[in-house]
Amino acid sequence: MTAVLAATVFVLAAVVGLEVIGKIPTMLHTPLMSATNAIHGIVIVGAIVAAGLEGPMGAIIGTIALVAAAINVFGGFVLTDRMLRMFKHKKQTP
Repeated sequence: MTAVLAATVFVLAAVVGLEVIGKIPTMLHTPLMSATNAIHGIVIVGAIVAAGLEGPMGAIIGTIALVAAAINVFGGFVLTDRMLRMFKHKKQTP
């Protein structure tokens, strides 16, 4: 895969991702984030593969994709934890 093709795929994936996430209502965003953490694990594997491409462009794009996917996975787990804490029963103190 050439660097131009890798850059094209990266830009298209970013645009499509922003469009899809931008159309999701706020009420559904947190449950969907918790469901998509596994998909982002696959994205991380793809970013590692892209970082291993020959030439500096593959390494740069792969590193950017890896950082973005890792932030997204971490944020998804934080949001899921926060959502689950909202639904826990609070102990009543006398």
